[in-house]
Amino acid sequence: MQSINIEGEKREFAQGTTCGEALKSSLSGKRYKSALAAECNGTTLDLSSSLPLDCTELAPITADTPAGLELLRHSAAHVLAAAVQKLFPGVKVTIGPSIESGFYYDFDYSRPFTPEDFPAIEAEMQKIIDANQPYCRREISRNEAVRYFSDLGETYKVELIENLPENAGISIYDTGDFADLCRGPHIPSSGQIKAFKLLSVAGAYCRGDEKRPMLSRIYGTAFASQDDLKAYLHMLEEAKKRDHRRLGPELGLFEFHEEFAPGMVFWLPKGMMLRMILEDFHKKEHLKRGYQFVQGPQILRKEAWVKSGHYDNYRENMYFTEIEGDVHAVKPMNCVGHMLMYNSTQHSYRELPVRMAELGLVHRHEMSGALHGLLRVRQFTQDDAHIICTPEQLEDEIIGIVRYVQDVFGLFGFEYSFDVSTRPEKSLGNDEIWDMATTALIKALERINMPYRINEGDGAFYGPKIDGKVKDSLGRMWQCSTIQVDFNLPERFDLNYIGNDGEKHRPVMLHRTILGSIERFIGVLTEHTAGKFPIWLAPVQAKLLNVTEGQEDFVREAAAKLERAGIRVESDLRNEKLGYKVRQAQMEKIPYILVVGDKEVEAGGVNVRLNNGDTIGLKSLDEFAALVREAAEEPFKRGGMSYSFS
Repeated sequence: MQSINIEGEKREFAQGTTCGEALKSSLSGKRYKSALAAECNGTTLDLSSSLPLDCTELAPITADTPAGLELLRHSAAHVLAAAVQKLFPGVKVTIGPSIESGFYYDFDYSRPFTPEDFPAIEAEMQKIIDANQPYCRREISRNEAVRYFSDLGETYKVELIENLPENAGISIYDTGDFADLCRGPHIPSSGQIKAFKLLSVAGAYCRGDEKRPMLSRIYGTAFASQDDLKAYLHMLEEAKKRDHRRLGPELGLFEFHEEFAPGMVFWLPKGMMLRMILEDFHKKEHLKRGYQFVQGPQILRKEAWVKSGHYDNYRENMYFTEIEGDVHAVKPMNCVGHMLMYNSTQHSYRELPVRMAELGLVHRHEMSGALHGLLRVRQFTQDDAHIICTPEQLEDEIIGIVRYVQDVFGLFGFEYSFDVSTRPEKSLGNDEIWDMATTALIKALERINMPYRINEGDGAFYGPKIDGKVKDSLGRMWQCSTIQVDFNLPERFDLNYIGNDGEKHRPVMLHRTILGSIERFIGVLTEHTAGKFPIWLAPVQAKLLNVTEGQEDFVREAAAKLERAGIRVESDLRNEKLGYKVRQAQMEKIPYILVVGDKEVEAGGVNVRLNNGDTIGLKSLDEFAALVREAAEEPFKRGGMSYSFS
């Protein structure tokens, strides 16, 4: 017998009891029926799995939890593959994982799949779900698995098996007539998939290799209820309206010309104004917090990147060129230049920390299939900084950065959270250094009672990091800020400082961004606000509209006066009806619409309307300028910050 704690009660079970049997005997009928799998000592298991001998804690996993949703979606991917295999003889299946918002499955077929195929596929999926087919696990040897999938003509599955370690366990899940190579776990049966929808299809190279066949990747999602699915689909529709790739050109912010410059952004006048305001804020705020601005070159000889470790660990993401027989690389990040600048003079412990900031233009080779507007580009500007400090200063510096991130995220009205990302498989340095760096990040967060999650294996190759994520108005999470602890690069570049004992000591380096990249942050902010930027950041804060030709001179004079007062203003003097011009200004997301008729000319003012249709009424030009300044400064005051709009 083994003693297991199930939701606060100790219970005894005979060896060989399954997880499902243990939960069924311990929970109410309704609670048990909602279980999709079991969590044993932090590991997810099928309900049909026998209780491990070392199991001390057992809990149900339900569809209203992240773990339950992941199971539901992974299981729905199997249903998708089974349906496609039934409808399209000769199709080859590859992989079908769950992802953050749903699932996908890759298929190799004689033609690409299209959305027109979805109704038939969804109908077949529903038949499989209605049949309530169980997910049955079986374990077989490596040779048996190769033979089994070879007989089925599933060459991609055979390739996956052959790439597994020699001693890897091989498991197959059967769902009706469909069998899939899979580690599991899964829900008990297909009937527990209550709500699903196929969303899109895209081309995807096999295993991301451009030299391999192009596959059809069908995306879908699944939820615990139809209500949850409807809410998600509504969010997707709202997201389409907010898509920065559509809003950017419409609002005159930015555009893309993929045929000439894939992954590169063309900034239009209003977008450039927005960037300039954001960068001006960025620079002034850094200076207040003790940073010094520097700028390194765009390209460095290959030897610099070999020394830093980027050549061995990151070169597939870098661009190279040759100058007079020497190989050079376009910088993918700014840290190497900053270390070279630090090393150009000897430093004392009294000078530390040294905080070097740079709005650094960098280039990274992203796969064409991964490019996505401003959110994933090949050329972007990092709001980058590197802090070189003593080990004793490390935690305080981390806390200072976290506080900075909080201030900036709060300024834009974002909810936020922090993840600690730990050592990846491909990395530099030994375990001791990584443990020290990870501990420093965690202790800093805990000192200020900041909640965090552990994100296993997602650190940079040279150090662990804190990732700051923001939640937008649609509830989506975006990773923006990063704080990385690095003991490795100071060692590789022989950074040092003179301590109070007169001896040389090795400093620690912090890599950090606040916004992440200017491009990505503007993309996220555009979708978060649907293009209605905060007053202080709006490229055009007000638009003057005349009612008839008789007010044209006054409008020109008013625009000039408001511009002298620091207000960003445009005029619309077209011979169009006022209602048309008002609607146009609203579509351009301009915060204030200033109407000028004969009455306003006589009063020497403007009739102020808000973008949402509300009316403030008649204001003098001085009163309106003061109103705009107050509205622009309000979020800074609320966050205990200040900013000059002169």
